[in-house]
Amino acid sequence: MDFVELEAIEGLRWTWNSWPPSKADASALVIPLSVMCTPLMQSSELPLLQYDPLICGRCGAVLNPYARVEYQSRIWVCPFCFQKNSFPRTYTGIGENNLPAELFPTYSTVEYLLERKSSNPTSNLNPKPNWGNGMVSSSSLSSFTSSSSLMSSFSSSSPSGADSRVLGPAFVFVVDACSAAEELRAIKNELLHVLAKLPENTLVGLVTFDSMVCVHDLGFAECSRVVLFHGDRELSSDQIQQFLGITRTKKQQQLGKTTAAEKQTFLLPVSECEFSVTTAIEEIHSSEQVLPGHRPLRCTGAAMSAAIGLLEGSLANKGSRIMVFTSGPTTVGPGIIVSSDLSNAIRTHRDIINGHAPYYRKSSSFYKKLSQRLSDASIVLDLFAYSLDQVGASELKVPVETSGGFMMLGEAFDSDQFRKCLRHIFNRDEEGNLIMYFDSTIEIVTTKDVKICGALGPCLSLRKKNNLVSENEIGEGGTYIWKLGTLTNKTCIAFFFQAGEEEKIQPGSAFFIQIITRHVHGNMGMRKRVTTVARRWVGKHSPEIAAGFDQEAAASVMARLAIHRAETCYARDVIRWLDNELIRFASKFGDYIQEDPSSFRLSSNFSLYPQFMYHLRRSQFIDVFNSSPDETAFFRLMLNREGVVGSVIMIQPTLFEYSFDGPPVPVLLDIRSISPDVILLFDSYFYIVIHYGSKIAQWRKLGYDRDPNNQNLRKLLEAPDLDAEQLVAERIPVPKLIKCDQHSSQARFLLAKLNPSVTQHSTHTDGMDIIFTDDFSLQVFIEHLQTLAVQG
Repeated sequence: MDFVELEAIEGLRWTWNSWPPSKADASALVIPLSVMCTPLMQSSELPLLQYDPLICGRCGAVLNPYARVEYQSRIWVCPFCFQKNSFPRTYTGIGENNLPAELFPTYSTVEYLLERKSSNPTSNLNPKPNWGNGMVSSSSLSSFTSSSSLMSSFSSSSPSGADSRVLGPAFVFVVDACSAAEELRAIKNELLHVLAKLPENTLVGLVTFDSMVCVHDLGFAECSRVVLFHGDRELSSDQIQQFLGITRTKKQQQLGKTTAAEKQTFLLPVSECEFSVTTAIEEIHSSEQVLPGHRPLRCTGAAMSAAIGLLEGSLANKGSRIMVFTSGPTTVGPGIIVSSDLSNAIRTHRDIINGHAPYYRKSSSFYKKLSQRLSDASIVLDLFAYSLDQVGASELKVPVETSGGFMMLGEAFDSDQFRKCLRHIFNRDEEGNLIMYFDSTIEIVTTKDVKICGALGPCLSLRKKNNLVSENEIGEGGTYIWKLGTLTNKTCIAFFFQAGEEEKIQPGSAFFIQIITRHVHGNMGMRKRVTTVARRWVGKHSPEIAAGFDQEAAASVMARLAIHRAETCYARDVIRWLDNELIRFASKFGDYIQEDPSSFRLSSNFSLYPQFMYHLRRSQFIDVFNSSPDETAFFRLMLNREGVVGSVIMIQPTLFEYSFDGPPVPVLLDIRSISPDVILLFDSYFYIVIHYGSKIAQWRKLGYDRDPNNQNLRKLLEAPDLDAEQLVAERIPVPKLIKCDQHSSQARFLLAKLNPSVTQHSTHTDGMDIIFTDDFSLQVFIEHLQTLAVQG
């Protein structure tokens, strides 16, 4: 079974593609019943339907290919709850040879362009599109799917749903004025570049901060005007709006009216404020005047709160972003990370564990409150923190992650990494719309035998329960609907399920899961993507269970569960839990004679999983030694949103060997793979290392590659460079590219991830490289696993 091909069709990776029929049998599988879902995965065959979906009156499921249709009586039977629903008049011509796209068996995923509610009565004079305009007969299915543009099959209205009268998304740039002059210059240059590329209907706002917060009035033409907030004070949203003069009544808030937005001048379309906002950005000057032995007074928390208050008072849940650019930790006001006195070092992991981080709990609590405000107002928080020291990303992780925002950590704003990341966020499609999706919700509908346990990823539970929600909560549980501030085409969320206990499930029968993703498109049109999939219940001893096990998806899911535990447990307890689960798994699915470790075997369907767990327990996600709290927060945030392929690279990096013997080949992630006459390309997702063997490095230093007679050497040196450039270009955030020679100091980035099969304790090294460590190798790990798995 090719799980990658299935993912390209469904956007899903299942840990188990066939499920046992009872809760007890599912629990015995060790790896939970879960799905890695990429809701907005790109697909060339995705039909865009310009009419509203048909929804079951009982369970809320959308019409899909698994529904039973009675053409004569124009009724469809929901496959989830078996409710009979009538087709509306617009489906009059439906028949076996005349189906709407959502009933085609080949379309497990369809996307609906929902009608925008307009306040202009003349805009509703056009007749509402219906499925009949997109009706396709069975005989024309092949031409329908091969068409380069599905839009011609649907109604004649604009496919993009774009409307020049509709205001675009809003962006509030929050800039740290305590940054050094060179850093501030780089921030300003990039912001001006972004502004020049924004669509004219995009709303923009500007907040700067040091020890005070300055909210810039972009509509005041006479001179530069700002509203000042003291950085020491923690103000409520109502107080902020009152000071800004954008207070809305409760009735206006309930109705979603934006009357205040028409009067305020802090958030304006680019077309109205381009000159004033450009001038304001250019006039930002560094206020880096600090007392000797002290850090700058920086009130990041107060500035973020002011930006949220501005958006809460100006917009009615239309989708917006707050982008924070900072060069250091908060030292004053709410959300303080460390005091300004440099004699007080910023907290480490050990300080947090031992309770010696005086501000950590209170600041984390403050930022968690901000995350709820962000969710309620559909605001995304992005953090760009470039500093040689920590900035407080650990405390800020919750609001950034739950809102779906980006977190970028680096050393300097004047870097290609920062420029590429920021420009990537503001990419536009062929129609000129920003490639962004706001104000998203994900709803799951299942058959009654499947219960929803929860989700792990950049989302928040809306705590909405029905009879499909399990009492057993995992991550963001207790709901069948989750809120996401934003989504990208690569955002991946892990959903967890369990078999129900109401009645005996018949093996061989099918069960269904439908994932409904609602979001605001970059053109501010509302869209709903619906994915409906089916799998089978099988007997607990069925060979289909083993055949349907996806080792990579299982490793990704267990990694998310592990870092979720690591937020509240010690690392050694998380490692012990991973080990215990792996022993149970090996004991369940291994073939062996009891009490005979040498007889232990795992079939090819399971053989890679133990080594994934070996590398996971050694990774920076679990073992935080030599990582700061900020780095750990960043690594875990990225793992918690990445798809299966990216997650597996994070857990077990890839290693390719380049030599004169032929094209590059994958080699074992082992110290034995290092050789003087080869080049290694190492990819750990966050770092890409090109490692030159000692002989190759010596030839390069002597300039042999520049000799026309040594074309093979020149091509050998160029090959990993080209491949590394391609990896860097495809990935956001941009990984750090490191080029190093064998035995050089930079080689540590590679050595730290290799299996230490040869150490200082090895007896026969034969001149090979060794790793100085007391950690055990993969071979020793597997031997211990075999010994424990075969015990009675």
